[in-house]
Amino acid sequence: MSKVLVLYYSSYGHIEAMADAIAEGARATGATVDIKRVPETVPKEVAEGAHFKLDQKAPIAVVNDLADYDAIIVGTPTRFGRMSSQMAAFLDQAGGLWMKGVLNGKVGGAFTSSASQHGGQETTLFSIITNLLHFGLTIVGLPYSHQGQMTLDEIVGGAPYGATTIAGSQGQRQPSELDLQGARHQGGLIAKTANKLFD
Repeated sequence: MSKVLVLYYSSYGHIEAMADAIAEGARATGATVDIKRVPETVPKEVAEGAHFKLDQKAPIAVVNDLADYDAIIVGTPTRFGRMSSQMAAFLDQAGGLWMKGVLNGKVGGAFTSSASQHGGQETTLFSIITNLLHFGLTIVGLPYSHQGQMTLDEIVGGAPYGATTIAGSQGQRQPSELDLQGARHQGGLIAKTANKLFD
């Protein structure tokens, strides 16, 4: 079975929760899954003053970790319609891996969160996907086989390009069960794809 990395950045825990759900879906296929986070670049006193969630259990990733996996699923909150600077700074360090071509042919995917329903989720997903395509990854999104993203009964995240959640302007909304179902579904699809390619 394949080895899957769920790589994320989360300021307030929303993406951390989505990463856990992505990993749960991937593990259900029999894949081996690790969850890692990228380093915080904000000074500690600033992060504490903004009440960042600093006690996250996932270990800190290093760039060379990317070479060790068959699939890499990247999650970050949206920052003005693009990926966070923390994730961008991490991925920007992968030039050596790109030059060697070691990421070519791996499977990838993206997930995100935003404060509002129209807060740049899809452009953030595309900013992640663009990066992964440059690395040579084959992208798996969140197709409408996850019917939950079509509901009109409640506020819900999700897009064909990846799982999403809506955090609220003060971070007051945690991922709903439908959002987490979407994350599990995408994690499962990515792992199944990697299992077929690397079994």
